[in-house]
Amino acid sequence: MPEYKQFPLADTAEGLTEADIIAWQVKPGDKVTVNQIVVEVETAKAAVELPIPWAGVVTELLVEPGQTVEVGAPILTIDVDPDGKAAPAPTAAPVAEESAEEEMKPLVGYGSKAVVTQRRARKGAAPAPAPAAPAAPAVAAAPSKPKGGYVPLAKPPVRKLAKDLGVDLHALTGSADGGVITRDDVQAAANGSSAPAAAVSTVDSGYDPATRERRVPIKGVRKATAAAMVQSAYTAPHVTEFLTIDVTPMMEFREKLKKSREFAGVKVTPLTFAAKAVCLAAKRTPDVNAVWDEAAQEIVYKDYVHLGIAAATPRGLVVPKVRDADSMSLKELAIALTELTDVAREGKTTPAAMLGGTITITNVGVFGVDTGTPIINPGESAILCLGAIKDTPWVVDGEIKVRKVLQLSLSFDHRVVDGQQGSEFLADVGALLADPAVAITY
Repeated sequence: MPEYKQFPLADTAEGLTEADIIAWQVKPGDKVTVNQIVVEVETAKAAVELPIPWAGVVTELLVEPGQTVEVGAPILTIDVDPDGKAAPAPTAAPVAEESAEEEMKPLVGYGSKAVVTQRRARKGAAPAPAPAAPAAPAVAAAPSKPKGGYVPLAKPPVRKLAKDLGVDLHALTGSADGGVITRDDVQAAANGSSAPAAAVSTVDSGYDPATRERRVPIKGVRKATAAAMVQSAYTAPHVTEFLTIDVTPMMEFREKLKKSREFAGVKVTPLTFAAKAVCLAAKRTPDVNAVWDEAAQEIVYKDYVHLGIAAATPRGLVVPKVRDADSMSLKELAIALTELTDVAREGKTTPAAMLGGTITITNVGVFGVDTGTPIINPGESAILCLGAIKDTPWVVDGEIKVRKVLQLSLSFDHRVVDGQQGSEFLADVGALLADPAVAITY
């Protein structure tokens, strides 16, 4: 006899309350195995693939791609006994139904508690008839159109390609199964070809031809980033200081490292040097690596550096961390930063990788921008901004020469970091980037 279970959206151990369904990896009629990935969702922090804890046959998808779902709401129905091999239920009176709240409460992690729509009966009563088809419980509303309109289905690398080529994914219909947009679809749109992609309706895309405006719902990473930045801006009194330095020696040292055997195949960037400089300077000025605990009325000093790296991704801004960055060599930092940024750009950064940072670096120089006034990440007290390295006239030994020049800016929480400490830290970082040999004096 069939036994139907409903798979609820699980709390992925990050305290989330909702998530957006990005794409289903299965369809009704598909056989699934234990821990098989069945759906990709976007939480407030990252894209997450959810495995199902049972084997069986998918009978119904209860939500559509693009829909926002609350934690605990059922998203999929599965028949875990499609061949009828389970032992028949003994005759009994029906067991009293559990409350909807208890039934839908998921466990922490991906092994969610099931919602069983068929129960075994007590001894002594006639067996309950098997349902003709799986039915959603009363607490589960019927799927509705995603709020705010059409959400394009595309993998992170395809989204990045579309962004790089200036292609609006909302204007495409994917040629792959399920309407998923492929690289060929994006390339065809960029080349001005109508095939294989086709335009979607203005209703689905959220575009109003009368006003020539397109409305996109605020959700996922964008929603979480906005909330965090508003909280930080209105909670921590920000101070930003600036420093312009000649990094010609650093760039020359970088070229030497490229040719060395030890750094063969290792990508060393200005960000690598900045990461090392921040770790060294934070040891001399621990205030920038501390945090204000309002609830406890304490300043918490961290004896480690979990270095956040702000990264632009197809899903928005994320800040994954390099754990214990202060214990790493320059080569280890270079490798860790390369792996971190590659994963972030693919949209595969896990929620756990973005928790517990102590200080952050943001690199606006990659966009050709000179400098900025970054907002501190909540739970931290400082953020360093790297500008673009440009050939600039610079006075050297009384003569004007063309040098590699970089602008730094440091925003810090003035409750924790005084002007002296902030200035000393920024000066230390600048000195280390202006001449990496200074590091041996620290």
